[in-house]
Amino acid sequence: MAKRLRGEAIAELGRRQYGVVTRKQLEGLGLGRGAIDLALARRRLHIVHPGVYAVGYRCLGAEARRMAAVLAGGTGAVLSHRMAAAHWDIRPSAATAIDVTTPLHRRSRPGVCFHRSRLPVDETTVHEGIPVTSVTRTLFDLAAVVSPGQLGRAMREVEARRLWDRLSLRDLLARHPRPPGAAAIRALVDGDAYVTRSEFEERLLAVLDAGLQRPLANVTIHLGDRFIEVDFAWPEHGVIVELDGHATHGTRASFEDDRARDRALVAAGWRVIRITWRQLRDEPAAVAGDVRAALARR
Repeated sequence: MAKRLRGEAIAELGRRQYGVVTRKQLEGLGLGRGAIDLALARRRLHIVHPGVYAVGYRCLGAEARRMAAVLAGGTGAVLSHRMAAAHWDIRPSAATAIDVTTPLHRRSRPGVCFHRSRLPVDETTVHEGIPVTSVTRTLFDLAAVVSPGQLGRAMREVEARRLWDRLSLRDLLARHPRPPGAAAIRALVDGDAYVTRSEFEERLLAVLDAGLQRPLANVTIHLGDRFIEVDFAWPEHGVIVELDGHATHGTRASFEDDRARDRALVAAGWRVIRITWRQLRDEPAAVAGDVRAALARR
């Protein structure tokens, strides 16, 4: 019975981790060195990296290879740089080595490129089950390994997909003032090209009259069998304000999606105002006047 339960526990662990596990994890489930060596000999386990094994199958998909690389990095390791960008789907990577950032020094090996850094907890997250740098930290690290043009395209993809983050590039620059790729990062910051939802909310509220009712932020609108998340809404006035990133209209899919969202909202009686960050920064009086006029109509 204990053997069967242990087998089920290993299978469940492998399922959660895309079919890869570590020796330390197996030992934690009660497998001794002899049992692990026997499983390797019988090809129930396959070595991916030292101390990291594939359960049952040698052939691994992209997610499994990424997870295996992170596990090889030990406690605190996260996917980073090019491979984090690929994992967030903001920039494809043809690199054969998977970038992993770890708090301790580790020598890179075939298939894994280790970077050493102690990342604060708010610069990492878990996406699709794999520990990874946050979106903004990914852009921050990407500046060191890609061209400024490639970094800009990745940033525009972040904007187009509305991958909001807790920290902005400006926040990271204040925290890490001399990073690799600093010039490219500062060029993005100076252009105010990427801001967090909270930054936009603060700027929007700052340009509106102090006595104006605060909007609901990041609210979900229920329309029949559809749920549409919008940036800001005044439900009693039937007004919605959406932030448009520079790349929002840069791809056909995002362009079509925004128009479908707006059509459904307008058909339901909402009025939708789209504002870019540059408009909010450079034309605050005009933005405030248009929002106040919209709110005054109902």
